[in-house]
Amino acid sequence: MTPPTPTPILGLRLTPMPLVRGGWTRVIERTFVVYRKAWLVFLTGMLEPLFYLLSIGVGLAALVPAFTLSDGTPIGYTAFIAPAMLAASAMNGAIFDSTYGVFFRLKYQKLYDVMLATPLRPRDIAVGEIVWSLGRGTVYSAAFVLIMVAMDLTSSWWTWLALPAAMLIGFAFAGMAMALTTFMRSWQDFEFVQLAIMPMFLFSATFYPLATYPEGLRLVVQATPLYQGVALERALTTGTVGVEAVGHVAYLVVMGVVGLRIAAHRIDTLLLR
Repeated sequence: MTPPTPTPILGLRLTPMPLVRGGWTRVIERTFVVYRKAWLVFLTGMLEPLFYLLSIGVGLAALVPAFTLSDGTPIGYTAFIAPAMLAASAMNGAIFDSTYGVFFRLKYQKLYDVMLATPLRPRDIAVGEIVWSLGRGTVYSAAFVLIMVAMDLTSSWWTWLALPAAMLIGFAFAGMAMALTTFMRSWQDFEFVQLAIMPMFLFSATFYPLATYPEGLRLVVQATPLYQGVALERALTTGTVGVEAVGHVAYLVVMGVVGLRIAAHRIDTLLLR
C-alpha cells in the first residue's frame, strides 16, 4: 500500500495518521512529548507521600507502640503506614493528570476537539489519558516501593505484587476521576476533589488500624476506594494476604472500568453530539 502523501498545512508537512485500533497510543505519545521538557513537574508528585513517611512514620515511630497484625505478628508504626503511603502515592499520581490536566485540555485547550477531527475515537482519548495517568502513578509507586525495600519496611515475599497492586489503584482512581472531570463546569468545582481526597487520605485506615474507628464510621471507611487500596497494599507488604484481597481487587477493577466507560461516553456526548 502506498503511504499517505504529506499534506502541507501552515508551512508544515503533516502525514495523516492511519486508522488503527491502537490509536490511544498516539494520545500517550503526545503527552509524553509535552512532559519531556517538564520532567521535574512529573517527578514532584512522589515527594508528598515520602515526606509524610519520613515526618510521621520515622519522626513519631518512637512514640507509637508496635501494632499486632491479624496473625499475631508485631509491626512497627513506620512499616504500618508505609503501604498506606504507597497507595496514596498511586492515587495522587493518577488523579493529577486525569482531573486538572483533562479539564484544561477539554475546556480551554480544546485539544480533544482536534483529536476527534482525526481517526481517533472518544474511547481512544479516554483510554490514552487513563493509561498515561496510570503510568505516572506507576512511576511514583515504583520509586516508593524501592524506598520501602531500602528502609526494610517490608516483611513478605508478597511485596513483589505491591507495584501491580499500585497500578490497579492508579487505574481505578484515574478512570473515575476522569469520568467526574467531564461533569465539571469551572475550576471552582475542583474544590470538591480536594474535599473528597483529603478526608479519604486521613481516614482510610492510613495512620490508624481500622479497629480504632467507631463501628458506624468503620463501615464508611471500608466503603472508600482508598481504603481498598491501603488494605490491599498492607496485606501484601506484611504477608497477611487472605480471601478479602479478592474483594479489594474486584472493587478497584470495577471502579476503573466503570470510570473508563463513563469518561468515553461523556467525551462522545460533549464533543460529537
